[in-house]
Amino acid sequence: MMGEDRRLAAVVALAQGMAAAHGSREAWRAAAAGACRALGGSFAALSVWERELGWLRVLVNVGELAEGEEEFPEDEAYPVHQFAEITEFLHEQWAGGGEPDAWVETAEGPAAGQPGYCHQRVAALRRRGRGCCVVAPIVLHGRAWGELYVARPAGEAVFDRDDADFATVLASVVAAGLAQTERLEEARRLAFTDSLTGLANRRAVDVRLEQAIERHRRDDAVVSLVVCDLNGLKRVNDTHGHAAGDRLLERFGSVLSLCGAMLPGALAARLGGDEFCLLAVGPPADQVVKAAGELCRRAAELDLGDGVACGVASTEDPIGPVRSARRLFRLADAAQYRAKAERADRPVVAGRAGPDDPVVRLADEPSTEEGGERRRFRGRHAP
Repeated sequence: MMGEDRRLAAVVALAQGMAAAHGSREAWRAAAAGACRALGGSFAALSVWERELGWLRVLVNVGELAEGEEEFPEDEAYPVHQFAEITEFLHEQWAGGGEPDAWVETAEGPAAGQPGYCHQRVAALRRRGRGCCVVAPIVLHGRAWGELYVARPAGEAVFDRDDADFATVLASVVAAGLAQTERLEEARRLAFTDSLTGLANRRAVDVRLEQAIERHRRDDAVVSLVVCDLNGLKRVNDTHGHAAGDRLLERFGSVLSLCGAMLPGALAARLGGDEFCLLAVGPPADQVVKAAGELCRRAAELDLGDGVACGVASTEDPIGPVRSARRLFRLADAAQYRAKAERADRPVVAGRAGPDDPVVRLADEPSTEEGGERRRFRGRHAP
Protein backbone atom coordinates (compact mmCIF):
# COMPACT_ATOMS: atom_id res chain seq x y z
CA MET A 1 0.00 0.00 0.00
CA MET A 2 1.33 3.44 -0.91
CA GLY A 3 2.16 5.73 2.03
CA GLU A 4 0.08 8.85 2.67
CA ASP A 5 2.96 11.19 1.76
CA ARG A 6 3.54 9.41 -1.55
CA ARG A 7 -0.16 9.52 -2.34
CA LEU A 8 -0.34 13.21 -1.57
CA ALA A 9 2.67 13.80 -3.83
CA ALA A 10 0.99 11.75 -6.58
CA VAL A 11 -2.19 13.83 -6.31
CA VAL A 12 -0.18 17.06 -6.51
CA ALA A 13 1.78 15.77 -9.51
CA LEU A 14 -1.44 14.82 -11.30
CA ALA A 15 -2.99 18.23 -10.68
CA GLN A 16 0.18 20.03 -11.80
CA GLY A 17 0.44 17.91 -14.93
CA MET A 18 -3.09 18.79 -15.98
CA ALA A 19 -2.61 22.46 -15.11
CA ALA A 20 0.48 22.63 -17.35
CA ALA A 21 -1.32 21.05 -20.32
CA HIS A 22 -1.93 23.06 -23.47
CA GLY A 23 -5.27 21.94 -24.80
CA SER A 24 -7.61 19.02 -24.20
CA ARG A 25 -5.43 16.24 -25.57
CA GLU A 26 -2.49 17.10 -23.36
CA ALA A 27 -4.85 17.34 -20.38
CA TRP A 28 -6.33 13.90 -21.13
CA ARG A 29 -2.87 12.39 -21.46
CA ALA A 30 -1.66 14.04 -18.24
CA ALA A 31 -4.74 12.77 -16.37
CA ALA A 32 -4.37 9.17 -17.52
CA ALA A 33 -0.59 9.08 -17.11
CA GLY A 34 -0.71 10.68 -13.66
CA ALA A 35 -3.37 8.24 -12.43
CA CYS A 36 -1.45 5.30 -13.87
CA ARG A 37 1.70 6.28 -11.96
CA ALA A 38 -0.22 7.08 -8.77
CA LEU A 39 -1.91 3.66 -8.71
CA GLY A 40 1.10 1.65 -9.84
CA GLY A 41 -0.63 0.56 -13.04
CA SER A 42 0.82 -0.44 -16.38
CA PHE A 43 -1.99 1.01 -18.49
CA ALA A 44 -4.61 3.73 -18.13
CA ALA A 45 -7.42 5.18 -20.20
CA LEU A 46 -9.76 8.13 -19.97
CA SER A 47 -13.23 7.77 -21.50
CA VAL A 48 -16.18 10.12 -21.95
CA TRP A 49 -19.87 9.23 -21.92
CA GLU A 50 -21.41 10.67 -25.09
CA ARG A 51 -25.03 10.73 -23.99
CA GLU A 52 -26.46 11.76 -27.33
CA LEU A 53 -24.83 8.77 -29.06
CA GLY A 54 -25.05 6.25 -26.21
CA TRP A 55 -21.32 5.55 -26.41
CA LEU A 56 -18.49 5.35 -23.92
CA ARG A 57 -15.72 6.80 -26.11
CA VAL A 58 -12.03 6.38 -25.28
CA LEU A 59 -10.18 9.70 -25.41
CA VAL A 60 -6.67 8.51 -24.59
CA ASN A 61 -4.72 5.33 -23.79
CA VAL A 62 -1.33 5.50 -22.04
CA GLY A 63 1.23 3.02 -20.78
CA GLU A 64 1.70 -0.49 -22.18
CA LEU A 65 -0.70 -0.61 -25.10
CA ALA A 66 -2.07 -3.94 -26.28
CA GLU A 67 -2.45 -4.85 -29.95
CA GLY A 68 -4.99 -2.56 -31.62
CA GLU A 69 -4.83 0.14 -28.93
CA GLU A 70 -3.76 3.66 -29.89
CA GLU A 71 -2.78 6.62 -27.75
CA PHE A 72 -5.51 8.85 -29.21
CA PRO A 73 -7.94 6.44 -30.88
CA GLU A 74 -10.18 7.79 -33.59
CA ASP A 75 -13.00 5.29 -33.19
CA GLU A 76 -12.60 3.28 -29.98
CA ALA A 77 -16.06 3.45 -28.44
CA TYR A 78 -18.36 1.00 -26.71
CA PRO A 79 -22.16 0.96 -26.35
CA VAL A 80 -23.06 2.20 -22.91
CA HIS A 81 -25.46 -0.70 -22.36
CA GLN A 82 -22.41 -2.98 -22.29
CA PHE A 83 -21.04 -0.97 -19.35
CA ALA A 84 -24.18 -0.38 -17.38
CA GLU A 85 -22.40 1.03 -14.34
CA ILE A 86 -21.87 4.35 -16.09
CA THR A 87 -25.65 4.82 -16.10
CA GLU A 88 -27.29 2.37 -13.74
CA PHE A 89 -24.65 2.19 -11.03
CA LEU A 90 -24.06 5.93 -10.95
CA HIS A 91 -27.76 6.66 -10.99
CA GLU A 92 -28.60 4.20 -8.20
CA GLN A 93 -25.55 4.77 -6.00
CA TRP A 94 -24.43 8.34 -6.55
CA ALA A 95 -27.54 10.24 -7.67
CA GLY A 96 -29.40 8.43 -4.92
CA GLY A 97 -27.27 10.12 -2.28
CA GLY A 98 -24.10 8.03 -2.20
CA GLU A 99 -20.65 8.80 -3.55
CA PRO A 100 -19.32 7.99 -7.05
CA ASP A 101 -16.98 5.34 -5.70
CA ALA A 102 -14.47 3.44 -7.82
CA TRP A 103 -14.51 -0.36 -8.04
CA VAL A 104 -12.17 -3.19 -8.99
CA GLU A 105 -12.56 -5.85 -11.69
CA THR A 106 -10.25 -8.85 -12.14
CA ALA A 107 -9.60 -11.27 -14.96
CA GLU A 108 -11.03 -13.98 -12.67
CA GLY A 109 -14.35 -12.21 -12.20
CA PRO A 110 -15.70 -9.53 -9.84
CA ALA A 111 -13.60 -8.47 -6.87
CA ALA A 112 -15.24 -9.50 -3.61
CA GLY A 113 -17.90 -7.14 -2.41
CA GLN A 114 -17.51 -4.62 -5.25
CA PRO A 115 -20.45 -3.29 -7.26
CA GLY A 116 -20.19 -2.62 -10.97
CA TYR A 117 -19.15 -6.09 -12.15
CA CYS A 118 -19.06 -6.12 -15.94
CA HIS A 119 -18.26 -9.27 -17.88
CA GLN A 120 -17.17 -7.19 -20.90
CA ARG A 121 -14.37 -5.70 -18.80
CA VAL A 122 -13.37 -9.13 -17.56
CA ALA A 123 -13.22 -10.42 -21.13
CA ALA A 124 -11.16 -7.40 -22.18
CA LEU A 125 -8.69 -7.94 -19.31
CA ARG A 126 -8.14 -11.54 -20.37
CA ARG A 127 -7.85 -10.66 -24.05
CA ARG A 128 -5.21 -8.01 -23.40
CA GLY A 129 -3.17 -9.92 -20.85
CA ARG A 130 -4.14 -7.78 -17.88
CA GLY A 131 -4.96 -9.13 -14.48
CA CYS A 132 -7.10 -6.42 -12.92
CA CYS A 133 -8.38 -2.89 -13.29
CA VAL A 134 -9.83 -0.15 -11.16
CA VAL A 135 -12.61 1.98 -12.63
CA ALA A 136 -13.37 5.43 -11.21
CA PRO A 137 -16.40 7.45 -12.37
CA ILE A 138 -15.66 11.08 -13.24
CA VAL A 139 -18.32 13.59 -12.25
CA LEU A 140 -18.16 17.02 -13.88
CA HIS A 141 -20.58 19.90 -13.28
CA GLY A 142 -22.73 17.59 -11.18
CA ARG A 143 -23.19 14.98 -13.93
CA ALA A 144 -21.55 11.70 -14.80
CA TRP A 145 -18.95 12.70 -17.42
CA GLY A 146 -17.03 9.47 -18.00
CA GLU A 147 -14.50 7.28 -16.28
CA LEU A 148 -10.87 6.76 -15.41
CA TYR A 149 -9.54 3.23 -15.96
CA VAL A 150 -6.21 1.90 -14.67
CA ALA A 151 -5.00 -1.69 -15.14
CA ARG A 152 -2.15 -3.96 -14.05
CA PRO A 153 -0.68 -6.94 -15.92
CA ALA A 154 -1.64 -10.50 -15.12
CA GLY A 155 0.49 -11.86 -12.28
CA GLU A 156 0.84 -8.57 -10.42
CA ALA A 157 -0.94 -7.62 -7.19
CA VAL A 158 -4.68 -7.08 -7.58
CA PHE A 159 -6.05 -3.66 -6.72
CA ASP A 160 -7.70 -3.59 -3.30
CA ARG A 161 -10.35 -1.46 -1.62
CA ASP A 162 -7.73 1.06 -0.55
CA ASP A 163 -6.64 1.46 -4.17
CA ALA A 164 -10.25 1.93 -5.24
CA ASP A 165 -10.75 4.67 -2.63
CA PHE A 166 -7.59 6.39 -3.86
CA ALA A 167 -8.81 6.10 -7.45
CA THR A 168 -11.99 7.92 -6.38
CA VAL A 169 -9.83 10.78 -5.08
CA LEU A 170 -7.80 10.82 -8.31
CA ALA A 171 -11.00 10.96 -10.37
CA SER A 172 -12.05 14.06 -8.43
CA VAL A 173 -8.70 15.69 -9.19
CA VAL A 174 -9.10 14.76 -12.87
CA ALA A 175 -12.60 16.29 -12.88
CA ALA A 176 -11.24 19.55 -11.48
CA GLY A 177 -8.49 19.57 -14.10
CA LEU A 178 -10.98 18.92 -16.90
CA ALA A 179 -13.17 21.78 -15.70
CA GLN A 180 -10.15 24.10 -15.71
CA THR A 181 -9.21 22.95 -19.22
CA GLU A 182 -12.76 23.64 -20.42
CA ARG A 183 -12.61 27.17 -19.00
CA LEU A 184 -9.24 27.88 -20.60
CA GLU A 185 -10.33 26.50 -23.98
CA GLU A 186 -13.48 28.57 -23.89
CA ALA A 187 -11.39 31.65 -23.07
CA ARG A 188 -9.05 30.85 -25.96
CA ARG A 189 -11.99 30.27 -28.26
CA LEU A 190 -13.54 33.61 -27.35
CA ALA A 191 -10.19 35.36 -27.76
CA PHE A 192 -9.84 34.12 -31.34
CA THR A 193 -13.50 34.09 -32.46
CA ASP A 194 -15.75 36.81 -33.85
CA SER A 195 -18.80 36.83 -31.61
CA LEU A 196 -21.31 37.80 -34.34
CA THR A 197 -20.39 35.38 -37.14
CA GLY A 198 -18.59 32.61 -35.26
CA LEU A 199 -15.66 32.94 -37.69
CA ALA A 200 -12.07 33.51 -36.61
CA ASN A 201 -11.22 37.11 -35.70
CA ARG A 202 -8.36 39.46 -36.61
CA ARG A 203 -6.18 38.18 -33.79
CA ALA A 204 -6.48 34.61 -35.08
CA VAL A 205 -5.59 35.75 -38.60
CA ASP A 206 -2.51 37.62 -37.37
CA VAL A 207 -1.24 34.52 -35.56
CA ARG A 208 -1.99 32.09 -38.38
CA LEU A 209 -0.61 34.38 -41.08
CA GLU A 210 2.69 34.78 -39.24
CA GLN A 211 2.94 30.99 -38.92
CA ALA A 212 2.04 30.55 -42.59
CA ILE A 213 4.72 32.97 -43.79
CA GLU A 214 7.26 31.18 -41.62
CA ARG A 215 6.30 27.93 -43.40
CA HIS A 216 6.67 29.70 -46.73
CA ARG A 217 10.16 30.92 -45.83
CA ARG A 218 11.18 27.51 -44.49
CA ASP A 219 9.47 25.07 -46.87
CA ASP A 220 8.33 27.28 -49.77
CA ALA A 221 4.70 26.48 -48.91
CA VAL A 222 2.14 28.35 -51.01
CA VAL A 223 0.36 30.94 -48.87
CA SER A 224 -2.66 32.77 -50.24
CA LEU A 225 -4.82 35.46 -48.69
CA VAL A 226 -8.25 36.60 -49.86
CA VAL A 227 -9.40 39.93 -48.41
CA CYS A 228 -13.07 40.86 -48.87
CA ASP A 229 -15.02 44.05 -48.31
CA LEU A 230 -18.77 43.54 -48.09
CA ASN A 231 -20.52 46.15 -50.24
CA GLY A 232 -23.62 48.00 -49.12
CA LEU A 233 -23.50 47.31 -45.37
CA LYS A 234 -23.90 51.00 -44.45
CA ARG A 235 -26.91 51.34 -46.76
CA VAL A 236 -28.51 48.25 -45.17
CA ASN A 237 -27.88 49.65 -41.68
CA ASP A 238 -29.26 53.08 -42.61
CA THR A 239 -32.29 51.71 -44.47
CA HIS A 240 -33.27 48.60 -42.54
CA GLY A 241 -31.52 49.01 -39.20
CA HIS A 242 -28.49 47.43 -37.60
CA ALA A 243 -30.27 44.15 -36.92
CA ALA A 244 -30.60 43.69 -40.69
CA GLY A 245 -26.95 44.66 -41.08
CA ASP A 246 -25.98 42.00 -38.56
CA ARG A 247 -28.02 39.43 -40.49
CA LEU A 248 -26.14 40.37 -43.65
CA LEU A 249 -22.81 39.94 -41.87
CA GLU A 250 -23.90 36.57 -40.50
CA ARG A 251 -25.17 35.36 -43.89
CA PHE A 252 -22.01 36.47 -45.66
CA GLY A 253 -19.96 34.76 -42.94
CA SER A 254 -21.77 31.52 -43.76
CA VAL A 255 -21.07 31.97 -47.47
CA LEU A 256 -17.41 32.66 -46.71
CA SER A 257 -17.21 29.50 -44.59
CA LEU A 258 -18.82 27.49 -47.39
CA CYS A 259 -16.39 28.76 -50.02
CA GLY A 260 -13.47 28.35 -47.63
CA ALA A 261 -14.34 24.67 -47.41
CA MET A 262 -13.22 24.41 -51.05
CA LEU A 263 -9.67 25.01 -49.77
CA PRO A 264 -8.46 22.30 -47.35
CA GLY A 265 -7.50 23.78 -43.99
CA ALA A 266 -8.40 27.37 -44.94
CA LEU A 267 -9.16 29.84 -42.16
CA ALA A 268 -12.31 31.96 -42.65
CA ALA A 269 -12.30 35.15 -40.61
CA ARG A 270 -13.98 38.48 -40.02
CA LEU A 271 -11.33 41.17 -39.72
CA GLY A 272 -13.81 43.70 -38.35
CA GLY A 273 -16.70 45.80 -39.60
CA ASP A 274 -17.51 44.76 -43.17
CA GLU A 275 -14.10 43.16 -43.85
CA PHE A 276 -13.46 39.43 -44.05
CA CYS A 277 -10.70 37.15 -45.27
CA LEU A 278 -9.69 33.61 -46.20
CA LEU A 279 -6.21 32.33 -45.43
CA ALA A 280 -5.05 29.19 -47.25
CA VAL A 281 -1.75 27.35 -46.91
CA GLY A 282 -0.95 24.69 -49.49
CA PRO A 283 -3.62 24.89 -52.23
CA PRO A 284 -2.41 26.30 -55.60
CA ALA A 285 -3.13 29.96 -56.27
CA ASP A 286 -5.58 29.13 -59.08
CA GLN A 287 -7.65 27.03 -56.69
CA VAL A 288 -7.80 29.95 -54.24
CA VAL A 289 -8.82 32.34 -57.02
CA LYS A 290 -11.56 29.91 -58.06
CA ALA A 291 -12.90 29.81 -54.48
CA ALA A 292 -12.78 33.62 -54.34
CA GLY A 293 -14.73 33.77 -57.61
CA GLU A 294 -17.38 31.49 -56.16
CA LEU A 295 -17.51 33.75 -53.11
CA CYS A 296 -18.15 36.78 -55.34
CA ARG A 297 -20.89 34.93 -57.20
CA ARG A 298 -22.68 33.78 -54.06
CA ALA A 299 -22.36 37.16 -52.33
CA ALA A 300 -24.02 38.84 -55.32
CA GLU A 301 -27.03 36.56 -54.86
CA LEU A 302 -27.67 37.56 -51.24
CA ASP A 303 -30.97 39.39 -50.70
CA LEU A 304 -29.24 42.16 -48.77
CA GLY A 305 -26.11 44.11 -49.67
CA ASP A 306 -24.41 44.74 -53.01
CA GLY A 307 -22.04 41.81 -53.31
CA VAL A 308 -18.41 41.85 -52.25
CA ALA A 309 -15.10 43.32 -53.39
CA CYS A 310 -12.47 40.58 -53.34
CA GLY A 311 -8.68 40.81 -53.54
CA VAL A 312 -6.27 37.88 -53.68
CA ALA A 313 -2.53 37.70 -53.06
CA SER A 314 -0.58 34.45 -53.28
CA THR A 315 3.10 33.65 -52.92
CA GLU A 316 2.73 31.49 -56.04
CA ASP A 317 2.04 34.56 -58.20
CA PRO A 318 4.65 37.07 -59.47
CA ILE A 319 4.43 39.50 -56.56
CA GLY A 320 8.07 39.48 -55.52
CA PRO A 321 9.55 38.03 -52.31
CA VAL A 322 7.12 37.70 -49.40
CA ARG A 323 9.21 37.83 -46.27
CA SER A 324 6.55 39.14 -43.93
CA ALA A 325 2.90 38.65 -43.13
CA ARG A 326 2.49 42.41 -43.44
CA ARG A 327 3.47 42.43 -47.13
CA LEU A 328 1.09 39.63 -48.15
CA PHE A 329 -1.73 41.33 -46.27
CA ARG A 330 -0.97 44.66 -47.95
CA LEU A 331 -1.01 43.00 -51.37
CA ALA A 332 -4.37 41.30 -50.79
CA ASP A 333 -5.78 44.49 -49.29
CA ALA A 334 -4.58 46.56 -52.26
CA ALA A 335 -6.16 44.04 -54.65
CA GLN A 336 -9.43 44.29 -52.72
CA TYR A 337 -9.24 48.08 -52.83
CA ARG A 338 -8.81 47.99 -56.60
CA ALA A 339 -11.72 45.54 -56.96
CA LYS A 340 -13.90 47.93 -54.98
CA ALA A 341 -12.80 50.97 -56.98
CA GLU A 342 -13.57 49.15 -60.24
CA ARG A 343 -16.84 47.64 -58.92
CA ALA A 344 -15.46 44.30 -60.08
CA ASP A 345 -17.76 41.29 -59.87
CA ARG A 346 -14.81 38.91 -59.68
CA PRO A 347 -11.63 38.86 -57.61
CA VAL A 348 -8.65 41.05 -58.45
CA VAL A 349 -5.43 39.06 -58.10
CA ALA A 350 -2.16 40.74 -57.21
CA GLY A 351 0.65 40.16 -59.69
CA ARG A 352 -1.45 39.04 -62.66
CA ALA A 353 -1.66 42.34 -64.55
CA GLY A 354 1.83 42.23 -66.02
CA PRO A 355 5.27 43.47 -64.97
CA ASP A 356 3.96 46.84 -63.81
CA ASP A 357 0.97 45.50 -61.88
CA PRO A 358 -0.78 48.52 -60.26
CA VAL A 359 -1.84 46.39 -57.27
CA VAL A 360 1.74 45.44 -56.45
CA ARG A 361 2.84 49.04 -56.97
CA LEU A 362 0.08 50.31 -54.67
CA ALA A 363 0.90 47.77 -51.95
CA ASP A 364 4.62 48.55 -52.02
CA GLU A 365 4.32 52.35 -52.09
CA PRO A 366 4.59 54.27 -48.82
CA SER A 367 1.16 54.63 -47.26
CA THR A 368 1.22 58.40 -46.71
CA GLU A 369 -1.82 60.12 -48.17
CA GLU A 370 -0.61 61.67 -51.46
CA GLY A 371 -3.15 61.78 -54.28
CA GLY A 372 -4.00 59.04 -56.76
CA GLU A 373 -4.77 55.51 -55.71
CA ARG A 374 -3.23 55.79 -52.28
CA ARG A 375 -4.79 54.45 -49.14
CA ARG A 376 -3.81 54.03 -45.52
CA PHE A 377 -3.68 50.32 -44.72
CA ARG A 378 -5.37 49.34 -41.53
CA GLY A 379 -4.14 48.19 -38.15
CA ARG A 380 -0.83 46.67 -37.25
CA HIS A 381 0.03 45.97 -40.88
CA ALA A 382 0.64 49.65 -41.59
CA PRO A 383 4.37 50.44 -42.06
